[in-house]
Formats: sequence, structure tokens, C-alpha cells
Amino acid sequence: MLSDDLIKGAEAAAKYLGLKRKTVYDMVRDATIPYIRKGRCLYFRKSELDASFRS
Repeated sequence: MLSDDLIKGAEAAAKYLGLKRKTVYDMVRDATIPYIRKGRCLYFRKSELDASFRS
């Protein structure tokens, strides 16, 4: 299900990836990880994050 693949917020993404929240924000700023911005909210797909860190 799509909603099972979504992570809402940099804090949750950082926890999922085992990184600091600031690191996730830096990676978003540098466009080194895939994300979706809807208004002020950031969303991340677990499947895309996994694929990014595998390569």
C-alpha cells in the first residue's frame, strides 16, 4: 500500500535512515535524496530512500 511506503517529515526520515535530522535537511537541500514537498511538509518514500542508499 502506498501509505505504508510514505514517511512524513525529516525527523521520521532521519530515524528510518539512522541519520541526524540536520543531515536529512542538508541532503534535501542538496537534492541528494528523493523527496516530495507539499507546502511546508516533506515526504519520503521508503522504497526510494532504500534504493538511493543501495547504490
